[in-house]
Amino acid sequence: MGHANRYCASPRPCRRLSSVTCETRLLPFWDWHDTESNMKGLLQQKYLALVFSSSPLGIFTVNSEDQITSFNPAAERITGYTQAEALGRRCYEIFRADICQEDCPLKRSIRTGENTTEREVTVLGRDGEEVPISISTAALRSEDGTVLGGVEMFRNISQLVELRKRLDGQYVFQDIVSKNVLMKRILKRLPLIAQSPSTVLIEGASGTGKELVARALHNLSPRRGKPFVAVNCAALPDTLLESELFGFVRGAFTGAIRDKPGRFARAHGGTLFLDEIGDVSTAMQVKLLRVLQEREYEPLGATKTVKADVRLIVATNKELAGEVAASRFRQDLFYRLNVVPIRLPSLAERRDDIPLLQDHFVRRFNALHGRHVAGFSDAARAALMRAPYPGNVRELENAVEHAFVLCEGDVLQLEHLPESCMDLARPVPLDAGCVDQQAPLERAEAWAIQEALRRNGGSRVRTASDLGISRNTLWRKMKRLGMQT
Repeated sequence: MGHANRYCASPRPCRRLSSVTCETRLLPFWDWHDTESNMKGLLQQKYLALVFSSSPLGIFTVNSEDQITSFNPAAERITGYTQAEALGRRCYEIFRADICQEDCPLKRSIRTGENTTEREVTVLGRDGEEVPISISTAALRSEDGTVLGGVEMFRNISQLVELRKRLDGQYVFQDIVSKNVLMKRILKRLPLIAQSPSTVLIEGASGTGKELVARALHNLSPRRGKPFVAVNCAALPDTLLESELFGFVRGAFTGAIRDKPGRFARAHGGTLFLDEIGDVSTAMQVKLLRVLQEREYEPLGATKTVKADVRLIVATNKELAGEVAASRFRQDLFYRLNVVPIRLPSLAERRDDIPLLQDHFVRRFNALHGRHVAGFSDAARAALMRAPYPGNVRELENAVEHAFVLCEGDVLQLEHLPESCMDLARPVPLDAGCVDQQAPLERAEAWAIQEALRRNGGSRVRTASDLGISRNTLWRKMKRLGMQT
């Protein structure tokens, strides 16, 4: 033969069939003898060549110098390069991805012998357009174990990426991730609330995302071009809190050698977020009440009042109405704050969001740490679904980060989760008829239906309306999930 075989992994021309052994042994040849065993070998070679050429996956091989030695038709379609253009060139010249020079999975497989599975990267096609692909790599060895090069298989995941963007657009609102019906009602109201200058009171347990909601209200409001200033009222004693909020003038107290603007001044024209408002003292409550009534305040040591041009959003992990009843919070201030109340559900009340939040945090920590973790194993997902989460979304986020720290591979396993999460994990209480070994997503769906039934007193009609589905769809879902119908 006077030319290289199209499917031979060796870049060198084949002088005659009997003398060729492919350098990577991806597609080995056998000596040409009219024997039954060698005929079987040739038949196997024929089928390997057929698989290589007809596979929907792009496949290429490289030698020890990173030169491409084979390039199948699917690789041509995905990259836009022909086989003739690719053979003999180094793979980074064809794919032009960020990881090619920094952290090439194929080079790592050749160097360490470890395989890479389903890693998502973005490459540049021949026309310069970005193409998202998922790659798997492995080293190629001779019969004696010598590494001769590597093989990479890849597929175009443009449709998957586009679908993911649509889902993110559907389930992510100003960094708030949810598909839960209770959260959807809140998120639907946020744009309307944001347009108003009225004070907003956000109630919810610690870790439910109160500051995220406050930031969303600011970002959606006419004040979004001005500062968003947050203060944790529980973190400061009264004397410091007053100077932090209102500022002071030079000489107001020992050590006040120059004027210092407070948080109200820094948030001028924008939004001031007061977190844990339920923990401030009665004396500070009086001062805040005056600001809300008069829209002005006096810095410490000043003789003139200053206008307060801020949108006030306050939050608390306490039930302020109960604090008023117990005489721990001023009733008049409560009514001033409780103009537009928002109550955030705990993660236990929106357990159907746990799978979404898991994937959201995996993507976030991948970006922060430069990792490429694919996600959780089924056992780890199930454990995260069963945990009670007294710390709510923040606790789930911490659990995912903990798993990232301990995980050395591409999949977060059960043993990577924090011990507290494992110790407290328990089955989600579902109807007795539910299958206990359901997949995490099915368990979340069953829990959401059961919670909706509880809220609506067992009424299937109201439950279906609450969930935004028909009664027949509700009945089919309950039957599929093993719930009592």
